[in-house]
Amino acid sequence: MTRKIIIDCDPGQDDAVALFLAFASPELDVLGITTVGGNVPLELTHRNARMMCDIANSDVPVYAGCDKPMRQPLRTAEYIHGETGINGIDVFDPATPLQAQHGVDFIIEALLAADDDSITLVPTGPLTNIGTAIDREPGILAKIERIVLMGGAMREGGNRTPSAEFNILVDPDAADIVFRCGRPITQMGLDVTHQVLSTKHRVDRIAVLGNPVAEATAGMISFFERYDMSKYAAPGAPLHDPCTVAWLIQPELFTGKDCNVAVETQSELTLGHTAVDFWHVTDRPKNVHWVYQVDSDGFYELLTERLATFGDGS
Repeated sequence: MTRKIIIDCDPGQDDAVALFLAFASPELDVLGITTVGGNVPLELTHRNARMMCDIANSDVPVYAGCDKPMRQPLRTAEYIHGETGINGIDVFDPATPLQAQHGVDFIIEALLAADDDSITLVPTGPLTNIGTAIDREPGILAKIERIVLMGGAMREGGNRTPSAEFNILVDPDAADIVFRCGRPITQMGLDVTHQVLSTKHRVDRIAVLGNPVAEATAGMISFFERYDMSKYAAPGAPLHDPCTVAWLIQPELFTGKDCNVAVETQSELTLGHTAVDFWHVTDRPKNVHWVYQVDSDGFYELLTERLATFGDGS
């Protein structure tokens, strides 16, 4: 049985790889891609998502969502992803069209038309579109099977401020809405994503596959990893966002624990901090399956195997 999903993203090289992995996975039925302002502004994130559809020869529709957070000014991350958001490959004008419908309207419409507990949301960027959809139409909640998101941190601290991970920091108000929505949530924070490093051996194995998707993946990773290799003195960059899709395909690769997670929305010092009650020291309800460990070799085996299915592009 295939799992119906909507991917909400802000490509970003790692978002792009997550899209490729989803396209290559028959276990998943991608109903649509919505984009949000995040790693780069909205006009670039929807272009980049449509480029990935072109490269992968996918007909999944792409919708542009919110261009700024619910209350905060937009923060972007060109210093990591480059001015295009997907530096490492040549940018082109995609043939995949941008749908006229707003991304939030698409999310609401698709969920309201669905059976209860039937669609999984996979946000890999700031949670603005998802939080806005829930705030605007709470009736969609019963339709959501699960939300599998990338964002937050506990032991790893923050990657944009000392205590906040980028996606949550960009729109903490939307994240707060999502974490309090009452639906099942699986969270991929920096604690797990920092374990899936793009070492030279792993990237080389992808590059030699020789098809356009694999070549684009290797090119984007080779640019993306420069920042993290310098910052952390690591042998590669963490592929944050594909962890969400990998969990949907092979959850046995991951280890997690049900916890309460709350988001700081007020403090100037710790805005966007995810307070993970890992040891259940409060009486707050366990609202998140917090993933904290991964078989990194198994993750890259899965990614490489699925990217190989795109063939030689002939």
